[in-house]
Amino acid sequence: MLCVALLSYTTDADAQRPTRDKEKARQWQSMENGPWDFAPDWYYYFLHKKYSGAEMYWKWAGFKSGFRVRFKEQKSNIKRIMPVRVTAEETQRQKVKKVEEERKYIKELYKEELVREADRNVDLTYPAYKDEFNRMQDCITEGLLYCMKKSDGKLKYQVDELSRQNEVLCADIAYIHKTGVGYGLENAKRQQAYEDAKSRMEELVSRTARLCALAATHY
Repeated sequence: MLCVALLSYTTDADAQRPTRDKEKARQWQSMENGPWDFAPDWYYYFLHKKYSGAEMYWKWAGFKSGFRVRFKEQKSNIKRIMPVRVTAEETQRQKVKKVEEERKYIKELYKEELVREADRNVDLTYPAYKDEFNRMQDCITEGLLYCMKKSDGKLKYQVDELSRQNEVLCADIAYIHKTGVGYGLENAKRQQAYEDAKSRMEELVSRTARLCALAATHY
């Protein structure tokens, strides 16, 4: 039993000892990024010539002159692993670069949207139109009331139609003036909307004035 135990210990020790195969290491280095060289050279020349790109040449070295074997990668029917890895790494770098560019683009869009959102939350243009709107509304209201009294209700249809159009216009202005989520107008767009509303209101004032002239003439 002692002999068996000693034999088992010796076998385990040999199994755990790291082994180094220099010839195999040279083969892997050639395939990776090391010098294109294999060993034993004559073995690869006769049995793996196409694989290794081995060729025979004469070397003068005095009494040690003779044929030698050298290996040329360009004559091999295989290629290194490293160029493939370089291509893969470059592809990965390009992907990372594209992702980074898209991230920066999205970040800029996000910043721009934040600025727009902040702009939507405060109506800075309404004060410039408020007094003018109030003045024209007073003209429309007083004019329509004058028409109803002067005509003794006979211009009710025309007065109701102008009142309806004025209510629609006022509702549009109130919507433009609203801010916050769901009311997505920046101040530049609000200003244009207010200009359009102002033109429409001026037209209503003009139509009200003509109706007042009609009531004054015929009633």
